[in-house]
Amino acid sequence: MTHVWQLQEAENHFSEIIINAEKYGAQLINSQGKVKAVVLSIASYRQLLKPKNSLVKFFQQSPLVGVSLDLERDQDTGREINL
Repeated sequence: MTHVWQLQEAENHFSEIIINAEKYGAQLINSQGKVKAVVLSIASYRQLLKPKNSLVKFFQQSPLVGVSLDLERDQDTGREINL
């Protein structure tokens, strides 16, 4: 449950925001009608920092590795059109 906190409210309930970030996910801090900050649990933060697999690694780990594909193109050029 993402919750949006007003800045003044967030200042007064900082420990509650941290607990909610751990239990429910990101907690947003709103100031002057706009979201200005987010509080994340350390687990969520570390997940964001995890390196993503490269495209090469993605294809190497695909369940389709080793599947033979027919890459021959049909030589049919379609029908003739007289202009």
